Amino acid sequence: MLDIKYIRENSEIVKQAAKNKLIDVDIDRLLEVDKKLREQNQKLDTLKEERNTLSSKIPQLKDEEKQKTIAYVKELKEQITSLESVVLPLKEEFDNLMYQVPGIPFEEVPIGKTDEDNVEIKRVGEIPTFDFEIKDHVDLAESLDLVDIPRGVKVAGSRSYYLKNEAVLLEMALCRYVLDKLIKKGFTPMTVPTLVKEAPMYGTSYFPGGRDQSYAVTEDNLYLVGTSEVSLVSYHSNETFESPEALPKMYCGYSSCYRREAGTYGKDTRGLYRVHQFTKIEQVILCEADYDKQYALHDFLLNNAEEILQELNIPYRVVKVCTGDMGIGQVRKHDIEAWMPSRGKYSETHSCSSFNDFQARRSNIKYKDKDGNTKYCYSLNNTAIASPRILIPLLELNQNKDGSVDIPEVLIPYMGGITKIEPKTK
Repeated sequence: MLDIKYIRENSEIVKQAAKNKLIDVDIDRLLEVDKKLREQNQKLDTLKEERNTLSSKIPQLKDEEKQKTIAYVKELKEQITSLESVVLPLKEEFDNLMYQVPGIPFEEVPIGKTDEDNVEIKRVGEIPTFDFEIKDHVDLAESLDLVDIPRGVKVAGSRSYYLKNEAVLLEMALCRYVLDKLIKKGFTPMTVPTLVKEAPMYGTSYFPGGRDQSYAVTEDNLYLVGTSEVSLVSYHSNETFESPEALPKMYCGYSSCYRREAGTYGKDTRGLYRVHQFTKIEQVILCEADYDKQYALHDFLLNNAEEILQELNIPYRVVKVCTGDMGIGQVRKHDIEAWMPSRGKYSETHSCSSFNDFQARRSNIKYKDKDGNTKYCYSLNNTAIASPRILIPLLELNQNKDGSVDIPEVLIPYMGGITKIEPKTK
């Protein structure tokens, strides 16, 4: 969420940002409602102040003057009630419009409409060649008895699956390897609530725009998160850090995640690329309201993910994400895309985002600077690892002619010494 004062003073910049992000929000209407709301609130405050002043004097008044004052205070209360009925819908409209206003992208962000307009900035790792006909991850997993998609669909519907045998160990190994790596870098590991109230979803800017992607437990007014970012950022909602020395806060959240994948009917239906339930470790940082520090921390988060792919020996590329492919609150974003042989292209496995104070304003997360001034924190996040999507390149890139799959060296200690997944003997 932006500061309304900023919107008043920079309305054309905000309009352009909304246009570039393909967000349909009426900034002129917002400013009109804002003006009306301020006017009505000022009248309301004046009436309330007069009512309170007169009410406090009533006990000292006598006879006719007392009765006249009581009657007048009653009239004031009726005026206040009437005015509140005007203010309430204005406030609701104001809040709804404010929740649609996007963060302002950095100047370096490319202008574009879809991921086709993202700009590649580097490639790392050699794309391997095979001297045999390779299998995709589905055929590999089925032949090695690692995944059962048909029974997953039978039990839970489309885009569902069971991981089995070494695939379970591989996912656990990946997560433990990544956790160990991030802990050494200063992150606090956390498991988090995956069912949350509506406020954290608004606070992290997944609502209102992303409501169609979330699973709702309507009886309890709770929602399943699509990332532990929601729970990690909200961990400090409505809190104020007493000094800048308390920052940055660096968390890595390990959780199951859930997405409805609304709007993707018929897209990526084969295999494990686009599923409803997945396991993810998310990196989240809260820092001071300092552009340079946020910029450096963004690169730090991005580098962490790159190191993971490098150590797993997975070729990848990094792209600058364009305005139309960014979320409402993101001001700077990079995607990392791993090479997936069966797809014949690089495909997204990580997203690294900076928000300025967009999420902190919504979540009311503040700190006191060295001069004692209260400011909103900046927030950032990036995927560390997400499974089963990461299993696609891991299985496909490490397959052998005999149908076996080699375990990346860094994962062997976490696999109990298993170095290779062999075809099962019937």
